[in-house]
Amino acid sequence: MKESFRWYGPMDPVTLHDILQTGASHVVSALHNISNGEIWKQYQINEHKEIIQKAGLKWEVVESVPVHEDIKRRKGNYKSYLENYKKTIENLASCGINIICYNFMPLLDWTRTHLNYTLKDGSTALYFNSLALAAFDLFILKRKNSEISYTAEQIKKAKKYFDKLSLEEKNILTNSIIEGLPGAEEGYNLNQFKHQLSHYEMVTENDLRKNLILFLEAIIPTAERLGVKLCIHPDDPPISILGIPRVVSKLEDLEFIFSKIPSISNGLTYCTGSLGVLRENNLSLLFKKFSSRIHFLHLRSTQREGDDNFFEANHLEGDVDMFEIVSAIINEEQRRKDIGLSNYQIPMRPDHGHQMLDDLTKDMNPGYSVIGRLRGLAELRGLALGIGKSISRSNILH
Repeated sequence: MKESFRWYGPMDPVTLHDILQTGASHVVSALHNISNGEIWKQYQINEHKEIIQKAGLKWEVVESVPVHEDIKRRKGNYKSYLENYKKTIENLASCGINIICYNFMPLLDWTRTHLNYTLKDGSTALYFNSLALAAFDLFILKRKNSEISYTAEQIKKAKKYFDKLSLEEKNILTNSIIEGLPGAEEGYNLNQFKHQLSHYEMVTENDLRKNLILFLEAIIPTAERLGVKLCIHPDDPPISILGIPRVVSKLEDLEFIFSKIPSISNGLTYCTGSLGVLRENNLSLLFKKFSSRIHFLHLRSTQREGDDNFFEANHLEGDVDMFEIVSAIINEEQRRKDIGLSNYQIPMRPDHGHQMLDDLTKDMNPGYSVIGRLRGLAELRGLALGIGKSISRSNILH
């Protein structure tokens, strides 16, 4: 695996010098200063790349080039935004960047209700609580017809949860959900969010799925011509949020996407955390089924707590069997090497580390403090080394 670390640019409290000391060789990054839907110009890409290279690191994976909401709804200026997206792909390719991660989640990127959930060891983690989300939806956001999304018992529990919140806690919950987490390119206040949400009142799951395929039909030929690999990130969490549909959550969703657009340029960001939250998802089966089109890896683990609740676990703990996953990755990389692919290593980054130790005193992007991710990277590196050496010795003996 190509060891990578996510970097949010010059304003990131985690510096490139910090990343270099983790032992990672690559940076995963994006031009976060450019508005969604606008073209990334070559000089802007090259300036960003030069900063990274001067620090002794490489930039080969973009995370992410955001998909404008007009494209997801297929309304407004979606045709212009499609052309802009294709031009951005061309400009990235001309600068030597050939892997592009993106998602098709409407309005909200990855969503959590708590950004500083305290664990038993005193570190903090990202946490998703379905009751907190329901309380926000029903009694803070007051989304139109929101009650039909919940049972009478869920509404009763959500009201009880809401009534116990202080004004400060209500504000924190609101900000956690709608202001836009790192990687979410748009942030909203409550009124703005209500307005944006209203645009999706008539968008069904089938509508969103159809619009995703139309998006891919428009851009994949450009990517294919340039040797660029796009890799869609699964929904996070893989459930409907605030009445908004999700269409990249499970095996059937991925089978549909890849059957409609079979090009190898239509690939997957294999995120063990996002996919692992859904109990029905067999992570090993998903990897084996789509291994040839996995172009990027997010390795993290989550711990389910029932009722769709979960928190970010340590990378080798939680519900994800990381030994099994890393073993499958190493075997897939060997398969690629055996068939003559020069770029057989898959870029990987440790995702969503705990905020811990000295980082607890610092203002960090939630989930992206340096020490927690360094711990995750070290654990994954050790696991991969052990598995790799075990396989090599077994082959020698046989």
